[in-house]
Amino acid sequence: MVDRLANSEANTRRINIVEHCFGAAGQPLTIPGRVLIGEGVLTKLCRKKPKARQFFLFNDILVYGNIVIQKKKYNKQHIIPLENVTIDSIKDEGDLRNGWLIKTPTKSFAVYAATATEKSEWMNHINKCVTDLLSKSGKTPSNEHAAVWVPDSEATVCMRCQKAKFTPVNRRHHCRKCGFVVCGPCSEKRFLLPSQSSKPVRICDFCYDLLSSGDMASCQPTRSDSYSQPLKSPLNDVSDDDDDDDSSD
Repeated sequence: MVDRLANSEANTRRINIVEHCFGAAGQPLTIPGRVLIGEGVLTKLCRKKPKARQFFLFNDILVYGNIVIQKKKYNKQHIIPLENVTIDSIKDEGDLRNGWLIKTPTKSFAVYAATATEKSEWMNHINKCVTDLLSKSGKTPSNEHAAVWVPDSEATVCMRCQKAKFTPVNRRHHCRKCGFVVCGPCSEKRFLLPSQSSKPVRICDFCYDLLSSGDMASCQPTRSDSYSQPLKSPLNDVSDDDDDDDSSD
């Protein structure tokens, strides 16, 4: 099916429409062999609150962006190579239902579909594309992924020291290794995580000690570690713009 569509006029036209919707700021998407598998609106769990994002699934990449005008204009394009992607289902929590994790070495996040059927279709199609890509390339699935950031609204106090309360003065930060919401004093150090940045990035003291000792795996939290608290209503914006993934999302 994918091979048959690869060089069809209909497929080329669909991809050109997507390019046009992102405008001049978006990256070119038309290359030989690329096929647009499907598209739709998913709710992405961002740092401050869940937000609607337009997603496009191709046979080799996943593209998403902000919705400016539905079906007509999108911005802040993100392109994720599928061969680096792994996905995991998420249990329903309150209003956040039909979700799964999209995990890559550079960035990981949760998304939610409108229905269980839609979730199943997205996950099946993504898995099929990843499997096909790895089969053709002979590569093995990625076993490294960036931490999923805990939303600001889930932490009223530092998740490491459990003492510092967040206020407009004492602002939130995120550890780039474990994804925890931490205070400034608990995250003063930087460490080079090559898969995420060419420069040292903010990490918490706990992860810094483990990374410095060579124990890379122990500071990678599981989903249950990061999301042990119930979701609360979003708080006032007291987060640090330097650490806010929404500033580039």
